[in-house]
Amino acid sequence: QVQLVESGGGLVQAGGSLRLSCLASGSIFSINDMGWYRQAPGKQRELVAAVTSGGSTKYADSMKGRFTISRDNAKNTVYLQMNSLKPEDTAVYYCNAEIRVLTGDIIRVLEVWGQGTLVTVSS
Repeated sequence: QVQLVESGGGLVQAGGSLRLSCLASGSIFSINDMGWYRQAPGKQRELVAAVTSGGSTKYADSMKGRFTISRDNAKNTVYLQMNSLKPEDTAVYYCNAEIRVLTGDIIRVLEVWGQGTLVTVSS
């Protein structure tokens, strides 16, 4: 059993910053890619940023230069530093990870989602 738990969401004024954290826990063998997605009211879930186990990153175009994703492999944690926040960044932010678990002699790869954390940016 593995799970992702996000923290760090909240209410912030436009132009402000927030840092989201996501901790993976459970019977983890290793973690491949980790990422952040978001879903605004009435919209589809979209990729915000992702980071590989080796530290390579990718961002959605609208987040480049404002958001920074990072991870601490020793702590099984991924972070999202969000700067220069805009009202249109208001959404529920979800953590996602591809986690390898060892069951007996078999390694299974699970795609795991967190429960989400709400970020509200006021104008």
